Amino acid sequence: MNRRDFERKSAASTLSDMEIFVFPELLYALVLANLMSPRLWRWQDDPWFGDMSGQKPARRIARLKQFVMDHYAFNLDLDTWGLTTKERERARFRGLIDDAALRASNALFGYEGDRYYFDLDIRTHFGLDKYTSDTIPYWKTETVEAMDAFRFKPGYTTGAGECVSLSTLYAAGLFLVAGIPLRDIFLMATPLHSQNFIDVDNGMLTNNRRLVTKNMWFNGTALSAQARRALDHEQVTVVAHESGWIHTLYTDATIAPDAYARFDARLRAFLTSKLTVEILGNFLRHQQSLQKCFQLRWILHGADHYLPLEKAFAYENGCAFRVTDKTRAKLLGEVEVEEFLDSRLPGRIVLNDLEAFVETRHPDLRKSADTNALRELFVCGCMNAEDAITHLILFCKTDPHLPDPSTRHFAADGAPLELAADMSRETLIARLEALRGSNSMVDLAFYVYRDLNRTDPAPFVAAALERSPVSRAGTANLSASECEARVRALEGVSIYDEPGRLAQPDEVWNFGRGDGVEKALLLANLLLARDPAAADGRLDIEQGRAVLYFGGQTYGFETIKGLRPQSWILPTHRI
Repeated sequence: MNRRDFERKSAASTLSDMEIFVFPELLYALVLANLMSPRLWRWQDDPWFGDMSGQKPARRIARLKQFVMDHYAFNLDLDTWGLTTKERERARFRGLIDDAALRASNALFGYEGDRYYFDLDIRTHFGLDKYTSDTIPYWKTETVEAMDAFRFKPGYTTGAGECVSLSTLYAAGLFLVAGIPLRDIFLMATPLHSQNFIDVDNGMLTNNRRLVTKNMWFNGTALSAQARRALDHEQVTVVAHESGWIHTLYTDATIAPDAYARFDARLRAFLTSKLTVEILGNFLRHQQSLQKCFQLRWILHGADHYLPLEKAFAYENGCAFRVTDKTRAKLLGEVEVEEFLDSRLPGRIVLNDLEAFVETRHPDLRKSADTNALRELFVCGCMNAEDAITHLILFCKTDPHLPDPSTRHFAADGAPLELAADMSRETLIARLEALRGSNSMVDLAFYVYRDLNRTDPAPFVAAALERSPVSRAGTANLSASECEARVRALEGVSIYDEPGRLAQPDEVWNFGRGDGVEKALLLANLLLARDPAAADGRLDIEQGRAVLYFGGQTYGFETIKGLRPQSWILPTHRI
């Protein structure tokens, strides 16, 4: 295989954020690998998903959300998958991606997006300030098996994964247990986040473990503010779909043009709301700095009284009632009477008067006459009315920074998937097997799946010996014999249940377990760290046994992985 093909098949084994950025087809390949996994199919038998046949899609999706919340934590630390360097990554991908484009689009290579994210230095934010400026994290994306295996890692009681892992897990789960057609699921990656848009009802977003409905997007709470960050402030780098992908840096795209047009229209509709009384209040909840410029008028004992708006919103904490909906009276009933003032606060806008204008005028924020009228009502001594209106318009309408289809050349990557929710696992895998020769995204899914009986092992072995820094760092002070003892002491069970499927060395190390083949590869990684120029390294796979030859020594391990007999020459790393 050529260099690009080798690199992306090797990247399929480690799935770092950088690798998915360079090879966007890997994003959906991971969805397909998870769809083949017996782990995911066992979800169908979980009692939590019982009796969902008569439920509407939104309800089924909510059930899936709670399952994910209960079984997976969000993890984004520097220790799990270790560190690399900018120069090492540049050297690996030199000639495959433009360096200037990389700096402009990748957070760890200089991208800063909107200054919203960079009030604190990004390296300090991610804990990288204690390393040289050339050091960056791997941040590898996990398969469902690796996510499940976090429960074996100290400090975890459930599975875990980072945002790309959770988005691809959600996409597979939405199809397999919630019955959402793949055509209605779109994956989106930005330089600092990954989430999905689900074209159901008014639309829905996944955001790490949570779901965001259109109402939630506009409710102004801290959770919705967190969910809005990526689409409010960042370029969408990749959109992936069952039909293919589109990338902000590549002029070629494989996603079906009509699917992308539907996604664009439906996402923009999801991110847009008319200005209503409730949306106005939600905006003020969201824009906390403006609350000090407003007051509420409320009748107590037959007379007008006034309450600073920030105090009204403070009473929402831990309360089921809201300032901004029909429960306002109940909320204000919770406020201590002495909090109200019997005269109007000078220099503050009375929210009730602004609400009356919105309710009677129904202002259209696209029309200058309406925005000018609103601007006059926003005038007061404690805020800039122009800025306030600008932020209100942005709150009501997010303009997502999507790849521009008019500058792309669209060409399908082989035959369509045509996967149906009523397929058995065997039928689904057989369908994907049949597509491998005509659809590169599907072929890559088998490399992500890590079944070395179905793939060329060389890319997997290269990934194992090039990109497994955590196990090397964890044994840096041990001798070769001590490394062997530590490896042999690990539990002899793979995190991958099936024959042929292997864990990478750092997965074996992190989760403290592995089959004999996996242990032999881990030991090879540790020995190569001590003697990277060794010329006699070899790993032979025999019937029921893996034998590592290195430095004149022989290390044998029992295996039940059922790999076909083969021999791997070490080292295979090229950097």
